[in-house]
Amino acid sequence: MAARYRGVRTVEYDGNRITYANEGEMAAALADLNRQIAGATERISVVRIQSSKGL
Repeated sequence: MAARYRGVRTVEYDGNRITYANEGEMAAALADLNRQIAGATERISVVRIQSSKGL
C-alpha cells in the first residue's frame, strides 16, 4: 500500500521484484489480496450471553 501511495510501480520483498504496468494493475492486485484475506477470516455473526444468579 505504501508503494502505491508513493507512486512506485516496482515493489521488492523477500528477494522478489514485481513491476506493475500502471496504478490500475497495482490497485487490482491489492483488491484481490484484500478479498483473499477477507475470505480467509471467519466472522462471528451472533454472540449469545447467558447468566444466572445460581439459584
